[in-house]
Amino acid sequence: MAVIKANDADVKLLARLMRAEAEGDGQLGMLMVGNVGVNRVRAACLDFTDINSINRMVYQSPGGFEATQKGYFYQRAREKDIRLARRSINGERTHPASNSLWFFRPEGSCPEQWYGQWNTGRYKSHCFFSPTNADCPTVFQTF
Repeated sequence: MAVIKANDADVKLLARLMRAEAEGDGQLGMLMVGNVGVNRVRAACLDFTDINSINRMVYQSPGGFEATQKGYFYQRAREKDIRLARRSINGERTHPASNSLWFFRPEGSCPEQWYGQWNTGRYKSHCFFSPTNADCPTVFQTF
């Protein structure tokens, strides 16, 4: 059962984002990007107080995703990408992105904090960062 509202167009949009941001990190990396996206829709805190849909999350500016802002968000969603997006929308969480609201691809090692948020780990090329439970409790709620 979905943890956020999503129609078929939303699922495809999330799938495109996951592919654009993390295709090089494989399916697990793409699933983690999906975790971050779903968390942003659920969050209602910090930079995401008015992000209440997949469309708003994908196109958030400022503070959104590099893929949509720098022009490499153009590939269609493949069936395998759509399946991964549905898994994220249905609440599948993968550490270190389980409660993360941010990720980025550093040149070197992951910093301990990024914009005041704590590093929760790295998967391949991306570092993931989560708020504290006090700052954003909805991200830590179970489904």
